[in-house]
Amino acid sequence: MGHHNGLSLCFLIPEFWGDIAKDFYWKSKHTGQFMDYNFDVTKGEIYIKCMEGATTNICYNVLDCNVHERRLGDKVAFYWEGNEPGDEMTVTYRELLQQVCQFANVLKSQGVKKGDRVSIYMPMVVELVVAMLACVRIGAVHSIVFAGFSAESLCERILDSQCSLLITADGFYRGDKLINLKVIADDALQKCRDKSFPVQRCIMLKHLSKEVEAIPLSSQSPPAKRPCPDLQVPWNPEVDQCWLSLLSGVSEECEPEWCDCEDPLFILYTSGSTGKPKGVLHTIGGYMLYVATTFKLVFDYHPDDVYWCTADIGWITGHSYITYGPLANGATSVLFEGLPTYPEVSRMWEIVDKYQVTKFYTAPTAIRLLMKYGSEPVQKYKRDSLKVLGTVGEPINPEAWQWYYSVVGEKRCPVVDTFWQTETGGHVLTPLPAATPMKPGSATFPFFGVVPAILNESGEELEGPSEGYLVFKQPWPGVMRTVYGNHQRFETTYFEQFPGYYVTGDGCRRDKDGYYWITGRIDDMLNVSGHLLSTAEVESALVEHEAVVEAAVVSRPHPVKGESLYCFVTLTDGVSFNRTLEAELKKQVREKIGAIATPDFIQNAPGLPKTRSGKIMRRVLRKIARNERDLGDVSTLADSSIIELLFQNRCCGAV
Repeated sequence: MGHHNGLSLCFLIPEFWGDIAKDFYWKSKHTGQFMDYNFDVTKGEIYIKCMEGATTNICYNVLDCNVHERRLGDKVAFYWEGNEPGDEMTVTYRELLQQVCQFANVLKSQGVKKGDRVSIYMPMVVELVVAMLACVRIGAVHSIVFAGFSAESLCERILDSQCSLLITADGFYRGDKLINLKVIADDALQKCRDKSFPVQRCIMLKHLSKEVEAIPLSSQSPPAKRPCPDLQVPWNPEVDQCWLSLLSGVSEECEPEWCDCEDPLFILYTSGSTGKPKGVLHTIGGYMLYVATTFKLVFDYHPDDVYWCTADIGWITGHSYITYGPLANGATSVLFEGLPTYPEVSRMWEIVDKYQVTKFYTAPTAIRLLMKYGSEPVQKYKRDSLKVLGTVGEPINPEAWQWYYSVVGEKRCPVVDTFWQTETGGHVLTPLPAATPMKPGSATFPFFGVVPAILNESGEELEGPSEGYLVFKQPWPGVMRTVYGNHQRFETTYFEQFPGYYVTGDGCRRDKDGYYWITGRIDDMLNVSGHLLSTAEVESALVEHEAVVEAAVVSRPHPVKGESLYCFVTLTDGVSFNRTLEAELKKQVREKIGAIATPDFIQNAPGLPKTRSGKIMRRVLRKIARNERDLGDVSTLADSSIIELLFQNRCCGAV
C-alpha cells in the first residue's frame, strides 16, 4: 500500500472495497494496486490513487444501470417539495435519465467538453441535480456555488476554477424572502469581465417566471405556487440562454464519456484559514464507491426507504448524500427547497408524514432552532414512519441530541451523528444504526478502512483516553485528491504540520471506551450553523471599509447557530463608532461573502491584544467576547493595558 506500513487492516481494505466495486459498472478494470498513496511530505509529493486505470462514468452507474439492469425506471428518484406547501412534483429514475441525457446534449452543443469546468448557482430544484449529472455524463467538472453566496463569492470561484459556462435560475423564495438569483449572477459575471475573464455562456432556468403553457407534463418543475409578477430578470442576449428553449427538439440519447477513476469529478469550495477559499477536488471512482457504501451502511438503507437529507446541494452533504450516495443505491429521496420554519414551525414533520420518510438527516443547528418551539409542533404529526435519524455539519450538543432522540424519534430511532468534511468526501467517524451503542454527541467510530489517530502538539500519537489533533493515517477511496490548481496549498494545509498524516484541523477527545468526540476547529475557523467560515475571510471584508484599520474576528457560543461571529474593529483616527457604521460593516460582510457570514456583534477596539512580534492573540479576544476574566498566560502580550479597555467596550446584548 504505497509508502505506508500502517495497520494490518490495510491488507483487508482492497478486498472489502474490491467486493463493493463488483456492484458497479466499469468499462475497463484497474490493473495495478487498489490504492496507492503517499501521506509523508518528507518522502516526496503527496498523492492518492484509487483503482487507477479503471474507466467508468458515475452518471451511467447511478441512472442507466438503475433503469436498465436493476429495472428501477418507474421508481421515484425524488419527491420535490417546493418552498410553498403544495408546490410539488415527482421524478422517476427513467424521467431523470431522459432529462439528464437531454441536458448533457445541450451542454455539448454549447461547446462543453471533457475536463471543462461548469459553474452551477441554483436553488434546490430537480434541475440542479439534472445539471450536475449532465456534466458528469460528458466528463465535465461541476463547481456548485451555494445560492446563498454573494456575487463576489461566485465571481471568485468562477475565476479560480476558470469555468467556461454558468448555469443559474431567475430566482427563488427562501421562506417569504425573494432571492433574485439572476441579478446576483449577472453582477458576478460583470465582476469576472472586470477581471478580464469573460464567461461566454450563461444558461438560466425559469423557476419563478414560468411560461405556464410551454410546460410539457411531468418533465419540468410545475409553476411556482407563489406568483412572482414583479421579478425583474435581466437578460444579456450575447451570453444568456433559456434552459427550456435550449431543450426543444434535443435527443434523449447521450452516450456517456468513459473516464479514468482518477479523472476529476467536481470542485467544491470550502473556507480556508488564509481567507481565500480552497477548491477541494474529488475524483470519480473512489468517491462513487465511498458515498454509495457509507450511504448504504450508515443509514441502513433498504429498497422501500424514503430518505430525506435537508442539506443544500451547494454543500458537500448535498453532493454526497442527496445526489450521488442515494442515487447509487437506487433510493427514493425528498428534495426540499424551503425552510424548516416556513410557513409553520412544524413544516419538517408535515413533510415526514406526507412522504412517509423513514431515514431523516439534518443539522444540529436546525434541531436547536426547532427545539426553541418545544415539542408541541412536532407532536402534531405522527412521524411513525421514521426509523433512523442522522445529524451532520458540526458536533451536536447532548441537549439537542436528547431532544432529537426523545421528541422527534420517540426514543425508537437510533441517531447517527456523522463526522466528516468537504475534504473527506463522506462519513469518516460515525455510529452504525443499531450496531453501535449510542453516546449523545459522540461521532463514535471510524468507518471501515479509516484509521484515525490523536496527536499532541509535537506530533506524537496518544494512546487510550486522550485529547489532541484529529488526524488520519491512511486514505480511504473518497478522500480529496488536491486543492484545484494549487497542489502546494493541499500539501501545506493537510500534510505539512504532521508528516505521514492527513490533518483534519479539528480537535478531538477519545474516551475510555474508544469513542471519538470532536471538540471543534483548532485553526482560525468558525462553524456557524454547520458552515465553515474563516476568520481571515470576514476580517478582510471588514478591513475593506475605509473606516476600519484593523479587524479581528472570533467565535462566541450561540444557542442556535453553535457559534456566532464576534468582531473587534480598530477605526481610523477621528472616526467615531456608531449604529450607522455598524450597519454598514454588516452589510459589507454580507455583500463580500454572503448572509451566512453576517457578524452578530461588532465591538469598537481602540487597540488589539498582540504579541511583541505583532500576532493578534485571538485566544484572549475569545475570552473577552465571552466575558471570561481568566485569561491564562498573557506574558507575551506587548501591551496589557488594552485588555481592561476591551472588557469595558464589550457589546451590549453580548451576555
